[in-house]
Amino acid sequence: MAVNPDKLNAFVGKFANDLGAAMHGSAILIGDQLGLYKALAASGPVTSEGLAHKTGTNERYLREWLAGQAASGYIEYDAPTKHYSMTPEQAFALTDENGPVFLPGAFYIVSATYKDRNKVAEAIRTGKGFGWHEHHVDLFQGTKRFFRPGYVGNLVPSWLPSMEGVVAKLQAGARVADVGCGLGASTIIMAKAFPKSQFIGYDYHGESIEWARNDAVSEGVAKNTDFEVASAKGFGGKDFDLVTFFDCLHDMGDPVGAAKHVHQALKPDGTWMVVEPFAGQSVEANLNPVGRIFYNASLQLCVPSSLSQEVGAALGAQATDASLTEVFRAGGFTRISKAVETPFNRVFAARP
Repeated sequence: MAVNPDKLNAFVGKFANDLGAAMHGSAILIGDQLGLYKALAASGPVTSEGLAHKTGTNERYLREWLAGQAASGYIEYDAPTKHYSMTPEQAFALTDENGPVFLPGAFYIVSATYKDRNKVAEAIRTGKGFGWHEHHVDLFQGTKRFFRPGYVGNLVPSWLPSMEGVVAKLQAGARVADVGCGLGASTIIMAKAFPKSQFIGYDYHGESIEWARNDAVSEGVAKNTDFEVASAKGFGGKDFDLVTFFDCLHDMGDPVGAAKHVHQALKPDGTWMVVEPFAGQSVEANLNPVGRIFYNASLQLCVPSSLSQEVGAALGAQATDASLTEVFRAGGFTRISKAVETPFNRVFAARP
């Protein structure tokens, strides 16, 4: 086929942008690990020498790091003074781990995908699964640090209030199961907001549960939380007022089995809250920056996780509303609604 030079140049330009972003990702992790963003935000305009002195790092390395960050648009550079600085927005997104937008955490997830790529490639070649627990530890910490800001910004202010009667029960004192809780970020956020309620976080990954227990102590919610190692269709307990699944249903090998187990674990007037990644209802509807993130995450994390388990439904991170609704109905739920939709999430409420 004849190659159009203009289209070729445009495509190479896209490649250059992607390559720069890929190289920048590990530099973001270095900046987070060494506290460079926080030091720069606190110092105000500073030279590479000044920031090296403040952080106890080598100036020659920082010269390259700062220039690369400025080239990426993550910090600002003033040529006449050779000073670097951060806008309020850059500082907010890159340094505030308790805010609703904290970006560096996502790149720990990316780090894990690179470290595990040979194992994932082998899974793709053979059709076998690759379990969540088999990934590099960066995935577990990255998942917490990436998803937690969204939960901080939305869970208590928006998502829970979108479901009829749920907040009132939580304020009075409810029983809640947070299934697939990972390191417990979602469980702890809810426990802090509703101290009269009791929360049990369940996850099949024992190491994550240990981290969650430690965080519950350090966050001061040990009295109204507990964490147990259990699968989504094998967790204990009955008569829950609320069961929550945060960004995990599509990772499960047997989502219908999980749905049936939730159904029997809920009170008759209980609610199953399911948070899933945002997705359009067709491939073409997802050919955008958000879909690009989730399809690639699904390839390397979500589908391998599901295929490593029994049934191996492999819904994928871009499962449609219709396919998720089928899971809810197969589990015995009859009242299903999409309570909230954000650029990154869909929140469903399902009731018996």
